[in-house]
This record gives sequence, structure tokens and C-alpha cells, in this order.
Amino acid sequence: MKRILSSAEILVIVIIAMIPVFASFPYRINIFLSWEGAYRLYQGQVPYKDFGMPVGYMYWVIPAFFFKIFGPQLITLVKAQAFINILSGLAFRSIFRSLGVEPGIRFAAVLVFCLSYVFGNYWPWYNNTVIAYELIGLAFLMKYLFAAAESRWKYVYLVASGFFIFCSFFTKQDGGGLALLICLALLGYSALTEKKWLSLGIFIGAVLITGLAMILPVTGTFGYWFNHGQPPHSSRMSISDIIGDFLAASQWLKFYLFIIALLLLVAVKNWKQFWLNKQQMIFTLLTLGILAQAAIFQVTSYVPVDNNIFFHSFAFVFIISLLSLLLPIPFDSWKPVIVCAAGVLLWWSHTYWRYVQRFVLKGGESYTTMTHEGHTYANVVNRNTYMIGMDTTDISLNQWRVPNLKSFEKIMVPNPTADGIERLMNMDLVKNNKNLKVLNMSELTPLAAEIPYTLETGPEYPLWFHKGVGMFDKETNMFINRIQNKHYDLVLFEYIPYLNNFYPFKVREALQANYKKVDAFVAPRKPSTDAWVEVYVKP
Repeated sequence: MKRILSSAEILVIVIIAMIPVFASFPYRINIFLSWEGAYRLYQGQVPYKDFGMPVGYMYWVIPAFFFKIFGPQLITLVKAQAFINILSGLAFRSIFRSLGVEPGIRFAAVLVFCLSYVFGNYWPWYNNTVIAYELIGLAFLMKYLFAAAESRWKYVYLVASGFFIFCSFFTKQDGGGLALLICLALLGYSALTEKKWLSLGIFIGAVLITGLAMILPVTGTFGYWFNHGQPPHSSRMSISDIIGDFLAASQWLKFYLFIIALLLLVAVKNWKQFWLNKQQMIFTLLTLGILAQAAIFQVTSYVPVDNNIFFHSFAFVFIISLLSLLLPIPFDSWKPVIVCAAGVLLWWSHTYWRYVQRFVLKGGESYTTMTHEGHTYANVVNRNTYMIGMDTTDISLNQWRVPNLKSFEKIMVPNPTADGIERLMNMDLVKNNKNLKVLNMSELTPLAAEIPYTLETGPEYPLWFHKGVGMFDKETNMFINRIQNKHYDLVLFEYIPYLNNFYPFKVREALQANYKKVDAFVAPRKPSTDAWVEVYVKP
């Protein structure tokens, strides 16, 4: 049974991670950043020398490596994320193998992890990659903590843990910093109880040496990483926001903490013995650390709203493990394992039900429609039709298509967007000029490989143009000056009026004053398409 469940865990991890590789997708909001960062590394550009950014560059390393193998297409990012998801799943599994969790419980936990966290993350994003590196670092740390004293690999595991925890920190400061604190807490407990402090020193040394190895080659404008000298910049770390989000929302986090406290109160008969039980204490500290991280991470990394959903699987495996100590549930037999797995599939059915509806239950409702004052409505009133859609800019997915460009292979955009891209590619300026100077402040970053044009470089040149996040007043003024001096032959500017300076409005004002707008088409955004890509040329 153990061997079958072990193989089943790996099979679940690989299958769920690989499903997206064989599908086509609508263009994903913000995926432009994943593409351009990976593309710059793919071209050999050096972070903080050829471009600046307020995060570490480890986020783009794996996608850039996949660009080298498969080419710089958007779909390659999905392949890179599948690889990241497999590593994340295997690391999660390894953590609980080291903690000695029963195979039946561990299989159910892997299922929770894959359905809740992996299944929805099919595009690379730094708020996911930071957790992936953390899980790998924690997996190596667990191997160190529970390795046999005579193991020749013991300290190799510890150094590897320090390496990946810095990779996490050098992907995004908040998640990586919290991962570092969790590891220090676990090692601190181990050192305190065993009176051996060498491991703590080796781990910290591994983190620092890894940091120096990654930072020293790219020194120069490295302060950009922490936004030094980039006013106005405000910290996302707000104690009042963290407490407010926790008390006003966070129902699952509070529920898990309540259940854990209740079960510990019943399960722990002697707290001194519990403190000295290394396996139980490490398991408890890890779970509480992950829950604390999730409470903070949801505030500091708030887009998308479920960035911290990884905590469900950790809370689940801990609670079920405690219950197995208190209740006569034989998780070494098939019946409880099957019931538990079925319960998990039911619990997380919302993650896969929409795909069942889309590909299996294709029938759906059938009714005729009518029009009143420009708005279409169904001739039947029920729970699916009682609201009339008032957004006249929304474009349903059946009106999206794949542009005839290699970089957009298997990636759909709204038909008007595809039409606009075709008009752009057919412009005489684009077809007849091989040395175009282009400013592309839009989500269509793969056009750099299609027009093509050379990406601008420089230590102060921002990787992305979101004001207050990727660029600040200094960078905004730099672009305004270049526009006033007619530096660019072609400018693409994405105007998103409902987002506060996602692309700086001052840059658009400078374009309107100094350039000629020759075209505009719908931006590839869903659900709201009330945004446009504007095409400007020199007057």
C-alpha cells in the first residue's frame, strides 16, 4: 500500500502540473512582465545593469531557461510553470515524508496541495515562484533536521536549504523574508533543545554566501531592488492592515487556528514532553509559521487575492495527523484513504468543475435573445439570466482568437486586439524599418520578438512601467523627456482609465502633446476590456 500511494502522489503531482501544457489560453493579465523579464535574460541582459526592477531576478531564471529550450513564446511560460509546479509538489511531498506523516494522510494532503495551489497557477508569477523556492528550501531543511547523525549528506541538505531560501528572498522580499524567519525558528528550536548551534551558523552562512554570489556580479544600481532613492515609495508592510485583514476576514485561517488549538489541547498530555518531541514540535512550528506567513502575505502581496492559498494544505495535513492520534482511524488501510481522498475532491470541486462544464457538459441552456436600448437579454428569466450585462465593452471568449504570430502560439486575444496587432505589423513604418526605436508601454511585450526591435537598456531603465511599483517619478520623467525630444519612432501606450497609473498618465499626456496617434485597439484584458492600446508615431 505504501508503495502504491507513493507512486500515486508523484502521478497526481505530475498530471495536474502538466494538464495546462496541452491547452490553449486567453491572454492573462500581467503575464507581459513574466515574458519580458525572461526575454531579457534569454538575450543575455544583466539585471540591474541592463534593466532595473524592485524585486530579485530569480523569478525569471526558470522561464528564461525554458526560452532557451523552447523559444520565447508565451506558451513557453506555461511549460516553465508546469516544471515549477512539479518541483513545488515534490518538495511539499518531501517535507511530510521527512516528518513521518502516514502515507494515507500524506496522499490526501498532496491532493489538497495540487487542487488548491497548483491547479490554478499555470502562469509564472513572482508571488507563486517565491513560495516554490521556499518549499524546496523547507524540504531540504527537513531532510537535514531528520537525517541520521552519520549521514554524509546531512550538511549538504542544510547548505541547499540556505541556497533555496535566498532564492526565495531574491524572488520577492516579503515571502522570502518570511520563509527565512520560519527556517530560523525551526533551526533555533533544534539548536536550543540539542545545545548544538553549528547548524544555525552554517545555514545563515549558506544564505549570505548565496546572496553575495548573486548580488556581487550585478552591483551598480542594486539599490533599485529596495527602491532606494525612488521617492515617493511607501512600504506595503502595515501592522494595522495585517491585523485588520486577519480580524475582518481570513475566516479559513482563524478556523484552522481554532481547530489546531483545540486538538493540541486534547492531544498534548505533557507539555514538557511535547517540547522535547522533535518531530511533533517541528511539525507544529512549521504549520503555525505557514499560517502566520499566509496572514501577512495576503496583505503585502495582494494581487491576486488567493496568493496565500498554500496554507490550506499545511493546515489540513497537520489537523488530520492530530485527529489520527485521537481517533481510531486506520490510515494504513484503503477505506479511510479513499474516503479522505473523495472528501478532498468534493471540498475542492470548484477548482475543476468549470473545466468539467466546459469540456464534458457542453450542452448548457438554450434560449433566444432580444434587444432593448442596445442591451441584449434572454427571453427566459432565471438565476442565470435575471441580470442584464451592461458592460458594452466586454468581449466574450468565443470572440477571441490566436494572432498569426509565433510568440502568441496557443494564446488567444480579443478579435479587435488581434486585428489591431495585424494592422500594426502591416504598417509601412514597421515593415520597412529594421532599426526602429520603440517604446512599448503595453501588455503586448512579445511584439519585441515579432516586429522586431531592440529593447532599451540601462541601469535606470525599469523592467515594467507600473508607477509606484516598477517605476517612480525619476523614471517617468526620463520617458517624458525622451518623448519631448522625439526619441522614439513608434510608441505603444496602454490606456487603462480604471487603474491608477498602471501606465503613468503623464506619459500619455506627453504623447498626446508631442506625437501623432494613428491607431487604437482593445487591450487584451479580461474581464474588463475598457482599456486600449494606442499607437503613436512622430508627427
